[in-house]
Amino acid sequence: MTHKTYTKHQQNIIKKYYENRDAISLQRLSELVTELYLAEGKARERQWKYLDSVLAKLGLPKERIEHLRKKDDPKLLAQLVEELMAKQ
Repeated sequence: MTHKTYTKHQQNIIKKYYENRDAISLQRLSELVTELYLAEGKARERQWKYLDSVLAKLGLPKERIEHLRKKDDPKLLAQLVEELMAKQ
């Protein structure tokens, strides 16, 4: 396996990404909530798949994710986004 060395500029980009990973995930979550409002059928299931991943990355307990998915209510997710934004 080859060891990849990064330039100072690349190292700074990587560092800033990891420093802002929560904010990036939160932004993605808000985009997915909007897409969920508009989705139906299989597209809606696909959005929930993405939402599960983002919610897990944000550290939400599995039980809460399952509850949100069972309710299938974008309004609950929008409230969650507001709650998470208030914590930042």
